[in-house]
Amino acid sequence: MFASERLKGIDVFVCVAENGSFAAAAEKMHLTASAISKSIARLEKRLGARLFQRTTRRLALTDAGTAFLRTCSGVLADLEEAELSLHSESTEPRGRVRIDLPGAFGRAQVLPILLPWIKDYPLVIPHITFSDGLIEPFQAGVDIVVRIGRADAWPETVGHRLLRCERHVFCASPAYLARHGTPLSEGDLEQHQCIAYGWVDGRISPWRYTGEQGETLRRPVAPQLVVGNGDGLVMAALADCGIVQLPSWLIDQQLQQGTLVEVLPHLATEGFEITLAWVKSRQTLPKLRVVLKALERLGAFE
Repeated sequence: MFASERLKGIDVFVCVAENGSFAAAAEKMHLTASAISKSIARLEKRLGARLFQRTTRRLALTDAGTAFLRTCSGVLADLEEAELSLHSESTEPRGRVRIDLPGAFGRAQVLPILLPWIKDYPLVIPHITFSDGLIEPFQAGVDIVVRIGRADAWPETVGHRLLRCERHVFCASPAYLARHGTPLSEGDLEQHQCIAYGWVDGRISPWRYTGEQGETLRRPVAPQLVVGNGDGLVMAALADCGIVQLPSWLIDQQLQQGTLVEVLPHLATEGFEITLAWVKSRQTLPKLRVVLKALERLGAFE
């Protein structure tokens, strides 16, 4: 099969996947719904795999379709960049940039940087998503990823930098401290209601604190409440549910307003690193360069 034959139907498939229906894709591509349906049927026959699960009410990608979409999105993005590079105006930032951010940190710290920046580059179309799992940008069809924490290893296809992070602090509401008292030592925490971060599989994150020699120690938490989201932890603390450990960037406003109060400041630790990662093969593209430059404001590069 010629390479050009392999490209047939890919644009239709991606359009259907992104728009969620044959009708919406037909409208966007100025084709009939019948033409869209036949194109997908031919593609599935050629691949020998079902790409969509069809019911009377919805259209959903199969596992094979999800994997194929990641590859096809990357292929189409590469073709777009190759075409743009032939034009002199390719030196001006333009085109779609897929950016994936961690939920709470992305909303609180990254969007305030990116949203004003967007106004200066009207030809750049950011596609911003939120997820907290560690993903490899190239495999996920994403151009730039921001993550809390350090990846053990990145493949050669991925460039990355580490950004400085703020402190992890213990805090509680004034009303809670008025009723239960203010802890003065790490041992006092055993007498308090504790709010901990937990994962869906039941694991509970230990608390991190600074030891007498300045080392970072970890201790298990016996929680009164477990919440698997940063914003939810803040809400629980504001609702007088107990003491919680949070990154300072998440509660700057509450600390300034006095709705939360830091306790045990001598036990505060350095926060997790912020990792900025991108597809290395695209880093010279003007649209990626300007986004990476904007994200430098998240912190000083180590």
